[in-house]
Amino acid sequence: MTSEPHIVTLGTAGGPRWWRDHSGAPRFGIATAVVVGDRWYLVDCGNGAGHQATAAGLSMLDLGGVFLTHMHSDHLVDLPSILLFGAFELKNRIDGAIPILGPGDRGRLTPLSSQATAVPRPVAPERPTPGVGGLVKGLLAAYATDVNDRMFDSLARSPLDTFEVTEIGLDGVRGFDPDTAVAPAMDPLEVFRDDVVTVTATLVSHHPMAPAFAYRFDTEHGSVTISGDTAPCDNLVRLARDTDLLLHEAIDLDILAAQYSDTEMLNATMDHHRRSHTTPADAGRIAARAGARHLALHHLVPSYAHPEVWRDAQTTYDGPLTIPDDLDVLSFARRAAPAAALR
Repeated sequence: MTSEPHIVTLGTAGGPRWWRDHSGAPRFGIATAVVVGDRWYLVDCGNGAGHQATAAGLSMLDLGGVFLTHMHSDHLVDLPSILLFGAFELKNRIDGAIPILGPGDRGRLTPLSSQATAVPRPVAPERPTPGVGGLVKGLLAAYATDVNDRMFDSLARSPLDTFEVTEIGLDGVRGFDPDTAVAPAMDPLEVFRDDVVTVTATLVSHHPMAPAFAYRFDTEHGSVTISGDTAPCDNLVRLARDTDLLLHEAIDLDILAAQYSDTEMLNATMDHHRRSHTTPADAGRIAARAGARHLALHHLVPSYAHPEVWRDAQTTYDGPLTIPDDLDVLSFARRAAPAAALR
């Protein structure tokens, strides 16, 4: 493993599925480790994130924080294992609670699709759109039998003592509305700082999911910007200005449409994807506008598309492009040669 600041692509697939790549091999859910020296930071907790971190040789004892981009399940589904198994891995930790940062409550239900012929019954109508604070509270309530048994019988450490949740506030952002203005023009917000990284965030356009964030990690030796899920977005261009590595989501709309047989769901889902995600060519445009020194694509939807599909980003971006597999290592050191993975 390189000593340079780098990311490990713990999982590169997007969407609520158990995915495979074009060869039939498993591709884990979206999760990225940002590694700086002996410390690492987890961005999103897709399917298998904890397992993949272990496979990459990353210790929970060295985890500096968890950053959630938005509240879709493919970015969150392995958070329970981080909370519950992590408490055991961290039983000897003396450095204080690990921060978990992410969006707050949307505030109201998502508007109904224009393709709908009936009104669905919402889940948890008493609080239908919790943010990361409500999510963690609900998860620990759901697992209370397990948590309390281990605390009282085995004297295990409580997840409430191991992790500390912070919802990113939007008080200083003018014009935000979860229905009509999910990514108003804004300057990046500093959301976290320690002795090795400064993390800034911005709202991105993943309508109707809101708030949805992208994150940038700045270190002494380089920077990486992680888009989260978004359509092409001016806020992301600002956040990623001159970044050493831009890790951006990508979708192929034509291949994705072929997997649906239900016409109503196909039409509604494709409406969502067209306004909420980014094609490879558009990801290239974003990287070019931002002056990113290296572009890598992840959150690949559908993950089984042939790798050449994603290379369409080269039609709009003339810098180095990488299409990483799970557990690839990419440097974001400022003077590193970025054209290939270091592993």
